[in-house]
Amino acid sequence: MIELLNLLLLFAPLFLIVGLANLAEGAREHEKPFQGLAIAGYLLLSLLYLAAILIGLSLETVLAALDTTFQPDSLSLLTAGLWIPGLVGILLLLPPVRRLLSYVTNIDPGSPVHAVALSLTMLVLVNLFVTLGIGLGNLAESLAAQGEAGAAATTTLGLWLQQIFTALLALVGVGWLTRRDWRQALQRLGIVKPTVRQLLIGFFLGLLMVPVIMVIEQLAGYYNIGMDENVSDLTEQLLGSVLTTPFGIFTIGAAAALGEETIFRGAIQPRFGLVLTSLLFALVHSNYGLTLSTLIVFVVGMILGLLRKRYNTTTSMMMHATYNIALALLTTLGI
Repeated sequence: MIELLNLLLLFAPLFLIVGLANLAEGAREHEKPFQGLAIAGYLLLSLLYLAAILIGLSLETVLAALDTTFQPDSLSLLTAGLWIPGLVGILLLLPPVRRLLSYVTNIDPGSPVHAVALSLTMLVLVNLFVTLGIGLGNLAESLAAQGEAGAAATTTLGLWLQQIFTALLALVGVGWLTRRDWRQALQRLGIVKPTVRQLLIGFFLGLLMVPVIMVIEQLAGYYNIGMDENVSDLTEQLLGSVLTTPFGIFTIGAAAALGEETIFRGAIQPRFGLVLTSLLFALVHSNYGLTLSTLIVFVVGMILGLLRKRYNTTTSMMMHATYNIALALLTTLGI
């Protein structure tokens, strides 16, 4: 229940902002006044970023006043990771900025939905830089202490809920309940009934990627290139409890495929393009920091994106699920 409440608090503002943008988009498509709805969404999003800016600029003073023992890896990165993306997020809502970006992406600079989508990308950077500022090692230690107290960092149910909310956000983002019905929203997301051939392509590509990635990681470990032991420690603390059951291993693949593919390959890629979407996909995995693992996720994201372009999102879901499940199974077996 606590997990559900936390996710509701996290996603509710996003659903509201994206919903307002889509209502504005619908009015715009029917040549009706839409500016009021669009501005309401922009103001709500700007308030979130203003809060991040204020926290970032005042964090050092607050920590000093509290005389806390908490020592982030980089306080400067932690503070900058709040106020700089927050400021950029607000700037991305400005029409001149969107017009410039329309030359390198497939966005419509006049679209309220595209404006909000662009601005929301800064949340990925906030998450990444706050994680790096606190420090992967500090986070791993904190989660370990939490686990010793009997509270798992992540549960199987929590993973499913998180990814279901993510998929729903993607559906609402492309206009479900406002501009498109269920069938039209799924079609826009590329979630269609796949052929047997497409499922097999996704399955075998997912399997093929596993030994390739394992060899790269072994070589990188041998030459100590782009490795950080805190990455494995944090990942273990985040997902270790989930990997203790067969259903948990299945969840690592199936839930991630449902949520991440729906929002990245389904909703975002047709507008932001293959490379930018793959970069966002890599950076959202903040538990990897900025390491070789981040580069690997970027490459995997590129392949998933190519599957989306060539076939559909359902095919990329199959590859993603297969890849994650295979890696989780090998990790559990100690291979």
